Amino acid sequence: MDQNNHKTIATWIHLSTFSRFIIPFGNFIGPLLLWVTNKEKSEFIDAHGKQAINFQISLLLYTMIIGLVSIPLLAFGILQGIDFFDFNFDAPIDFNLSTISPLLFIGGSLGFLAVIAFILELVCVLTASLKAKEGKLYTYPLNIKFIK
Repeated sequence: MDQNNHKTIATWIHLSTFSRFIIPFGNFIGPLLLWVTNKEKSEFIDAHGKQAINFQISLLLYTMIIGLVSIPLLAFGILQGIDFFDFNFDAPIDFNLSTISPLLFIGGSLGFLAVIAFILELVCVLTASLKAKEGKLYTYPLNIKFIK
């Protein structure tokens, strides 16, 4: 197979992670299909496929950790003014927004961190695609090697 064809397949492995915007779990399915069907053709394709899949799994793990920490903090921060044990269905629910819980700031900061991680993902995938087109291997930052 032509060397340019290897570069093109490796580029599409990285770019196929954007299929998640159309297909649920497309960021795993697209690179996995391209990698599995072409990994025997070239070590270059094999290395790029492993990088792309490992990065997507790492991002899923990081996102789950941020979500598991931030969602309860936001919920407790918003619901702190409600007394669930002395709840009167006739009285209106009254939120006191004059004192904001520190949990809201922590949860909001983690949410902001998730937005930064999304932007970092876009930049890294585009950079990896460009490096693959040039015939170079790109190592994603904060990448855990699940597939070696």
